Amino acid sequence: MDIKSLPLQELTEVLVARGEKTFRAKQMYDWMHVKLARGFREMTNLPETFRDECGQWCSYTALQAVQVQESKVDGTKKFLFALSDGNMVESVWMKYRHGNSVCISSQAGCRMGCRFCASTLDGLARNLTPSEMLDQVYAITLLTGERVSNVVVMGTGEPLDNYDNLLTFIRMLTDENGLHISQRNVTVSTCGLVPEMRRLAQEGLQITLALSLHAATDEKRRKLMPIAERYSIAELMEACRYYFQCTGRRITFEYSLAEGVNDSDEDAELLSRLAGPLHCHVNLIPINPVRERNFSRSEAGRVRAFQNKLEKNKINGTIRREMGRDIDGACGQLRRKHMSVLRDFGGKETC
Repeated sequence: MDIKSLPLQELTEVLVARGEKTFRAKQMYDWMHVKLARGFREMTNLPETFRDECGQWCSYTALQAVQVQESKVDGTKKFLFALSDGNMVESVWMKYRHGNSVCISSQAGCRMGCRFCASTLDGLARNLTPSEMLDQVYAITLLTGERVSNVVVMGTGEPLDNYDNLLTFIRMLTDENGLHISQRNVTVSTCGLVPEMRRLAQEGLQITLALSLHAATDEKRRKLMPIAERYSIAELMEACRYYFQCTGRRITFEYSLAEGVNDSDEDAELLSRLAGPLHCHVNLIPINPVRERNFSRSEAGRVRAFQNKLEKNKINGTIRREMGRDIDGACGQLRRKHMSVLRDFGGKETC
């Protein structure tokens, strides 16, 4: 049993069924999700016999940092964490004036196949558990010694493709008995799984939903994102309207700019027509080049011209501040590099 993935009520039920008092669950939950204990041995106010027994009937997630890269430009840190089954996931720590943000992964690999993304190159290995998502935040908090204020589920994987575990993660992350990060400080990105977007709208959450749009026409989007073969832009916009109606939370459009692909004035005009009625915020992202992909980042002048076009159309658009470009900035690059080395050496770690 993955004990760190259990919300407090479920943990209480499990321990009571094993003959423990209800207060024992609150003690254990506090050690796992507030004090961020790395194992049962650290839970010093719990009986030693109880801690020994726990090690026999349940597992305890405590991610190990295999590699840490720090940007010499802005101090951004990229972490490569090893999972218990040999898989790897990436997380990024970013320091802003308004607080520290962590971008976490929701899957080991990804099956969405977006053609400009390194995360999809080797497909999907598996979903992450709630505890594996939580512990990316916990481990980074301990390794940096600084509190995390904002969490972005925008790393490797499609969060809504791991829906149930994602929802448990969000509720535990924002639970008053845990780190109690405000739901308004949590952002979840999706490439556009329409049924899950509509389902998420009904969960009573106050998180920010970011749609990875990247093109303003179905024809162009299909060339960039295979998911566009399943859901049209019209369906996406209707799901966005529904999400706003249910939550009152403004949608963000993520728009990665690739030179000569989706960065023209015409593209900006078409994007304005989509964003205007929804009062969306548009986040412009100069694309991170990936060696295996045939896309180049738009030049700085073209990016500014694109933003200016949006602003003339009264669309709130910002150019994402580039963080960690000198440390394998694109999602999945560091993980793929490390996994390739392991495969080359028969799965064994090497110095």
